Amino acid sequence: MKAAYTKPFLLIAVILIADQLIKTWVRTHIEQDLGAIHLLGKKVMLRYSLNNGMAFGWEIGGEGGKLALTIFRILAVTCIGYGLVYLIRHKYHRGLIWCVALIFAGAMGNIIDSTFYGLIYQHRKLFEGQVVDMFYFPLFRGTWPSWVPVWHSQEFRFFEPIFNLADASISVGVIAILLFQKRYFKREHPEPAAPNSEMVEE
Repeated sequence: MKAAYTKPFLLIAVILIADQLIKTWVRTHIEQDLGAIHLLGKKVMLRYSLNNGMAFGWEIGGEGGKLALTIFRILAVTCIGYGLVYLIRHKYHRGLIWCVALIFAGAMGNIIDSTFYGLIYQHRKLFEGQVVDMFYFPLFRGTWPSWVPVWHSQEFRFFEPIFNLADASISVGVIAILLFQKRYFKREHPEPAAPNSEMVEE
């Protein structure tokens, strides 16, 4: 049974280590919000950005919102971790277990930043750290059609948000669950009774 835990938790460890190594490298090699390293021209870049909130640079206002979000993250990742152990223990579909492991690893990666980053690097209190983002893929620009509500005729850039490996890990896990949910949550059908079974029992 212990072997069933090895691969999912090894995946979690690899993502956490890689996520923190990338973030540390970006902090020490790229100037925040100014410098950028072009990996594929102006379409794929590394940029050092900090955010106070959720994945892909989205934020929630105020110090109270920041603290509430961090506490929510800790509670959520605790539940996800419990769920992962439950899935492994009850031998759920391997793909579902891998997806939940990806989500857990991504959530943990950002919790490390928001919990300890401010304390270590910015002389802030515990839980007041900012999440480090770096992947920026402005693949193309365009203008919203006039018939689109709210954003009509405004310029947009795809993909605008800056994100990190932890964000990508969560997204891949969630998207895969949505795409393959029928396979992952397929119920076992009881085997049909053998012919003449009632006669045998009599």
